[in-house]
Amino acid sequence: MFEFFAPRKKVVIAMIHLGAMPGTPLYDADGGIAKLIEGAARDAEALQAGGVDAVMFGNENDRPYLTSAPIEGVAAMTAIVQALKPMIKLPFGVNYLWDPCASIAVAAATGAQFAREIFTGVFASDMGLWAPDCSKALRLRRNLGRPDLKLLFSINAEFAHSLDARPIELRAKSAIFSSLADAILVSGPITGQAVNQSDLRKVSEAIQ
Repeated sequence: MFEFFAPRKKVVIAMIHLGAMPGTPLYDADGGIAKLIEGAARDAEALQAGGVDAVMFGNENDRPYLTSAPIEGVAAMTAIVQALKPMIKLPFGVNYLWDPCASIAVAAATGAQFAREIFTGVFASDMGLWAPDCSKALRLRRNLGRPDLKLLFSINAEFAHSLDARPIELRAKSAIFSSLADAILVSGPITGQAVNQSDLRKVSEAIQ
């Protein structure tokens, strides 16, 4: 696993789901950023007390999602994570749905150890046709001076269907070789639904 985790086979990375960001339909304008920080702080405290190995900040509540992050969302997420850093005693990461460059930008600005996103592939999704630009994202990581930032590649997207007909295990191996993935993640079809165990097993066996 990564050097910032104690040597062990499995780790638990728990999500801190931020409230809806400014400009999104579900944003609480009366509560503002202060309420978002307050809610995230409660989650961070509870998760750390529960013994998880790491936490990850995500904007799960920014429905309906965009594939290109708005400036106000990136600024708000950066401010929230930065405000909570003094209380975070574990490795932490970020995931700005569904924009790999935004995820890297927030991670670099806040000193996160890892970022998760969809970096590769082409998908038919609830957000329309979706084709993330992995090369742009990894060049941004380099240009921001964070080659140490670990990138967790989800290779099958929630709320979407891959238009890549290759077997999932081949896509996983390809993401490591051609796109320099640090870790491969296999997701369920939608938030809260379990991953397909067959897919998980195929990917695990292919990349060992």
